[in-house]
Amino acid sequence: MDPCPFVRLTVGNLALKIPVASKPARSVVHPSSSPCFCKIKLKNFPLQTAVVPYIPPENQFSDNQLQTLAATFHLSKADIDKLAAKSIFSAKPCLKIAIYTGQRGTTCGVNSGRLIGKVTVPLDLAGTESKACVFHNGWISFGKEANKGSSAQFHLHIKAEPDPRFVFQFDGEPECSPQVFQIRGNIQQPVFTCKFSFRNTGDRNQRSRSLQSEPSSSRGWLSSFGSERERPGKERKGWSITVHDLSGSPVAAASMVTPFVASPGSDRVSRSNPGSWLILRPGDGTWKPWGRLEAWRERGSSDGLGYRFELIPDMSAAAIVLAESTLSSGKGGKFVIDLGGSRGGSNGRATPGSATSPVCSPRNSGDFGYGLWPFCVYRGFVMSARVEGEGKCSKPCVEVSVQHVNCTEDAAAFVALAAAIDLSMDACRLFSQRLRKELCNHQHLLG
Repeated sequence: MDPCPFVRLTVGNLALKIPVASKPARSVVHPSSSPCFCKIKLKNFPLQTAVVPYIPPENQFSDNQLQTLAATFHLSKADIDKLAAKSIFSAKPCLKIAIYTGQRGTTCGVNSGRLIGKVTVPLDLAGTESKACVFHNGWISFGKEANKGSSAQFHLHIKAEPDPRFVFQFDGEPECSPQVFQIRGNIQQPVFTCKFSFRNTGDRNQRSRSLQSEPSSSRGWLSSFGSERERPGKERKGWSITVHDLSGSPVAAASMVTPFVASPGSDRVSRSNPGSWLILRPGDGTWKPWGRLEAWRERGSSDGLGYRFELIPDMSAAAIVLAESTLSSGKGGKFVIDLGGSRGGSNGRATPGSATSPVCSPRNSGDFGYGLWPFCVYRGFVMSARVEGEGKCSKPCVEVSVQHVNCTEDAAAFVALAAAIDLSMDACRLFSQRLRKELCNHQHLLG
């Protein structure tokens, strides 16, 4: 089935230039001696903020210099249609940027920065699902002197480019062993089945099993990635979910290798002692680790699900962090891996846009081999998974960039990762709260 059309809208190469002649009164801090930032707004999308470098009037700024991304918007076909919809109450779609001088943030509920100007750039998104388009690249004059040579100027680069993705939808909660459908428009087609189970922690000294059995803590290499802590009543452990293709063959799995344990004197999993999952792929007749997901319960006002996902290139190389952020425990949110944007998604901290670690998605071991890992790179948007908050029915929706899927196992690994982040929302619930019966290991409780 074909992928879904998406468009990636990027804003970058920001700079501010204000002539000395337009220097304001002493009571106002000039941008040359104060940090500048801007707020970037696209209708129907969350507001994004970015730092704006100040360029002295005598300095040159090349339009062709290495682009630094400030904001990224991911548009589905429905988003584009909504923006382009004609109405007597709405104008053509445009990007609005408000430029400020001073510190970002608020003080006593009042914005700290001082507005010095606004810039608006119209967007014609027709055809951008199949062809890249640059809407602006250069300087824009703004302010009261915009039509004069001595006006303040704002530099930016705005570009839209196709970013097709495969979209997968769980038809039930991961702990209920659901099917997973591929979605395109109104068409859905089953592609995977999931099997949730409890790993038998009593088998830890046995040899590795074949791929036909569930991932188990019995594997010899497992101990190097997790620990088997015994804390009855204050831990959640042994959860496992295996993804099968339609023929019934296992193509990916997520296995809880470090139990989610309440920190001493509390009923929550702490950041200093997180639980963890291994995301596994088939290779050479056994399971091989592909990535590791750590999760914990944040303290303070956020009180959300903190997570860190890192890629494991091979058994000897150090793991590489691809995503680290927080999801709201009440509202849920999007787990995002995006190595080409300024943000890790609308729900968390920034993902380094300069990440160029020599890693890539492992391919089917029978076709490509794991030796190719160090010679390719994850680029741009990689994947996202929408999960619901605590106590809500969560059927994860997973988007995966086409450029990172070359075989069934590629897609399945991201589906398993999405299941793990969804299950982590339950694993990190306060221990004073009861879990649903599907997540309770009755044999463990009886034993």
